[in-house]
Amino acid sequence: MPPRRFRARTLVFLALFAIFLGPLLARAALYAAGNGPRSYRDADWSSTGALPPARQFEPARVVVFTGTTGAWKGVFSVHSWVVLKRAGARDWTRYDVVGWGNPVRTNGWPADGRWYGNMPVAIADVSGPDAEKMIPKIESAVRDYSYSKAGDYTIWPGPNSNSFVATVLRAVPEFGAQLPPNAVGRDFRDGFYAGRTDSGTGVEVNLAGYAGIKLGWAEGIEVNLLGLVAGVDLRHPAIKLPGFGRIGVDAPIGSALAK
Repeated sequence: MPPRRFRARTLVFLALFAIFLGPLLARAALYAAGNGPRSYRDADWSSTGALPPARQFEPARVVVFTGTTGAWKGVFSVHSWVVLKRAGARDWTRYDVVGWGNPVRTNGWPADGRWYGNMPVAIADVSGPDAEKMIPKIESAVRDYSYSKAGDYTIWPGPNSNSFVATVLRAVPEFGAQLPPNAVGRDFRDGFYAGRTDSGTGVEVNLAGYAGIKLGWAEGIEVNLLGLVAGVDLRHPAIKLPGFGRIGVDAPIGSALAK
């Protein structure tokens, strides 16, 4: 092999390692050194108190949460879910997808519960008439979700919990929200896709979630390699790294007024 070609391939390999594998090794080291729960039974799944009791909050409201998942999966990804209530409702309704039994679960955990002991983060929070308009679309997307039967769940590259929430967000673009870069499975597509990004502000090429690229005002620049996302957000300055998600200015919480 000519020296120049060898050097070029070496540089490409080192760049891919630094961008995609280096952050995961760092995350794995943090996990190994930490004292977080190692099993489902050891974890705290209780309410965080982030949401008031539904009967004490009269307006309609919709919230999308993400929380770092547990054990080795937490090195790679977060878990996402959707919470809603209609105006005057006495209870919250929570929708998740999980990897055992029938994937789509309703009220399996507290609406604002910890996930494997980790505090959830709201990426979208809409109240009032805007939320009331969204709820039928959300319920329709949940009801019509294509991967709702036992055995449909696939941890990688999807369809998984993040693929489910990404489907809901696509059905309700008024959210103006995006799942974080380390929501592995959010970019799952049923086959090849080329077209507009979910925000409608850019273009995307995607090979069934295994690889892809996005260029858009809302998405910035993102490269997906085997479900791991690296990129740059120019709108809200940040870098995007596998395992860590965003590092930089926090993305705003999505709302019906998000632009």
